[in-house]
Amino acid sequence: MRNRAIPYGRQHITQEDIDAVVSTLKSDFLTQGPKVDEFEHKFAQYIGSKYAVAVANGTAALHISVLALGIGKGKKVITTPLTFVASANAVLYTGGEVDFCDINPETLLLDVDLVRQKLASSPKGTYCGIIPVDFAGAPVQMDEFRSLADEYGLWVLEDSCHAPGGFFYDSKSEKQKCGNGNFADTAIFSFHPVKHIACGEGGMITTNDYKVYKRLLKLRTHGITKNADELEKNDGPWYYEMQSLGYNYRLDDISCSLGISQLNRADESLKERKRIAKKYQESLKGIQEIKFFNTEIEGHAYHLLVIETLNRRALYDHLREHQIYAQIHYIPVHLQPYYKSLGFEKGNYPNAEAHYDNCLSLPIFPSITEEELEYTIQIIKNFFHG
Repeated sequence: MRNRAIPYGRQHITQEDIDAVVSTLKSDFLTQGPKVDEFEHKFAQYIGSKYAVAVANGTAALHISVLALGIGKGKKVITTPLTFVASANAVLYTGGEVDFCDINPETLLLDVDLVRQKLASSPKGTYCGIIPVDFAGAPVQMDEFRSLADEYGLWVLEDSCHAPGGFFYDSKSEKQKCGNGNFADTAIFSFHPVKHIACGEGGMITTNDYKVYKRLLKLRTHGITKNADELEKNDGPWYYEMQSLGYNYRLDDISCSLGISQLNRADESLKERKRIAKKYQESLKGIQEIKFFNTEIEGHAYHLLVIETLNRRALYDHLREHQIYAQIHYIPVHLQPYYKSLGFEKGNYPNAEAHYDNCLSLPIFPSITEEELEYTIQIIKNFFHG
């Protein structure tokens, strides 16, 4: 038995990270202090957006993004069934309705042509927004979704939780970072421990729209503002107003200090993820029973390394027997009992369902050792070749 199990993902905490957190713990602010502003500013610079708003987690980022972009009761939003449930749940939190379109089976991303067909066949005004997901770190071609959204008067929220640092080339061959605000009205990121940047918990919203940015700031803090330019009256320096119904979705200085430290080596970590992915692909390319995805995409961020194999369950069990804890991403959202109660059923989105039946996420994280990586590859080879 191995002394240490190998998970599909693991946070990478350095002494610099620890020192950054300790420094904040010794400071005057544990929350609502200078580290929040610093993290927002540096993250916006890294992504290439005008504004960034730090929040408690990725789900909170989704929730108030939908609210800030505007949604009404009975209004529908389209997203992919191949995502974590939060991408869809956030719409339901606001009183809106969720609809899905199937994925492209070769990219695993929301199929823009199927979205176009759905919009064209629906009465005008049925939908108000689209939430594409940069699944596994593969970048969505956001210029295509922007063009489609503009044609139908929709907003676009890019779920970039898997893709900080990822990028694509637009129709003009210009490099566009995921979530930079040039095509999506807002984009959201997660700082869960297995993500590229770990804060423990945490999230970020990026946008280039100043009005949306100001709405987000209120929504994350109970709908309250102390900005003198926005107050109906001003009784003094202590005065504040709750101008809308908001939430306590703030991120604290302790988490932000860890996030800043992690962000400082984000490019280094991304480079390592790409190296590990390439190692898997080159080492296992002779196994015909394994299918990799999006290997040709230069801007892939590789939060996950997803394969398909008809022997998925047997391989999954074989890896676990050797303390390698691969994972399944994801059970299609429409197959969850709650969503089935809303009228969705098996067979609605066959591409996502077929992927789920055969998918497996292999261990990929910057701190995986070369010995752990070689061991994982060898165990996979042993399974297929004996």
